Amino acid sequence: MKLLHLSDLHLGKRVNEISMLEDQREILTKVLALCGERRPDVVLIAGDIYDRSVPSTEAVGLFDDFLTALCGRGIPCMIVSGNHDSPERLAFAGRILGQRGIFLAGGYGGTVRRVTLEDEYGPADFWLLPFLRPADTRRFFPEREIASYDDAVRAALSAAEADPKRRNVLVAHQFVISGKIEPERSDSELPSVGGIDSVDVSAFDRFDYVALGHLHGPQRIGRDTVRYAGSPLKYSFSELRQKKSAVLVTLERKGQVSIELLPLVPRREMREIRGPLEDLVAPEVAAMADPEDYIRAILTDEEEPAGALERLRAVYPNLMRLEYDNRRTRAAGAFDAATGTEIRDPFSLFAEFYELQNNLPLDGERAQLVRSLFEGLGEEEKA
Repeated sequence: MKLLHLSDLHLGKRVNEISMLEDQREILTKVLALCGERRPDVVLIAGDIYDRSVPSTEAVGLFDDFLTALCGRGIPCMIVSGNHDSPERLAFAGRILGQRGIFLAGGYGGTVRRVTLEDEYGPADFWLLPFLRPADTRRFFPEREIASYDDAVRAALSAAEADPKRRNVLVAHQFVISGKIEPERSDSELPSVGGIDSVDVSAFDRFDYVALGHLHGPQRIGRDTVRYAGSPLKYSFSELRQKKSAVLVTLERKGQVSIELLPLVPRREMREIRGPLEDLVAPEVAAMADPEDYIRAILTDEEEPAGALERLRAVYPNLMRLEYDNRRTRAAGAFDAATGTEIRDPFSLFAEFYELQNNLPLDGERAQLVRSLFEGLGEEEKA
């Protein structure tokens, strides 16, 4: 049985105010082409279907087109919600879709959904675990102390009676670690506060393959058969060096699992250019790669050239970010020359973390309270 593992589509996402929708449409077309070439028996999508809990009509339409195409090919699809998704919206019409081979797990209702498929080696059980927070599970397990994400996932899986003699596949969307070893993260995936949102890979020992979502870099964690598929496209400049792919998993007899990474080539690459303005806009430099790529330009001119943004956009129409790395910016602390990253204030980092965890922006009284706390800490440090 062949499984095609995807995750973190983030349909409807905008990167530096540029819509990625057409790029997403093209990459999903390439995924469908892979389905025609490699003929998987099932497609697994491990969460973050949409970029927002209330997705745009265009994003919903794109996902509808993708699922319709899979149905037309007779390929079952198993989907769990991620932390960016609205569980209720994602699970809409789930029972009807299940009759057409589209199996959804939106919110957690006390049980982990199981779907069974069969091949020449017998039944294979697929367990669909949506993104879980501790609060999602406590009422279902009043006798257990659930203080962390690890506690929550272990509690939910304890109620899933996976037969150890059968092949078991888990689809989940969590931040998974292996002991003290953490996976690679991009700048859109903020470090957890005190590690409370992590789940140790040992929680998944009963499963022959674990299809993970949540992190954008394709990678294994703990063992080869626990994998993040990663996002199909690059969604931040911290992902420049990542090679995007889909995971083709072949289940044979119990305990026999093979894995192949199928490259996903984007419509436009995302890359960084660095140097003086006059060098970067020179025709011979622009011709070294596709000028239609998504560009982060870092100018090293000591004096900011007049009209730099307009001149760069005339050569690189999909310029996403313009930054300066010179004596002035380094002295001001706006740019870390050693890492090539912006230094961000604690409030901005916390606000981004809050939105990722709650699918809601940090605003109003909450924002004022958090800002005042950070300001108070700053005053204490000065004292």
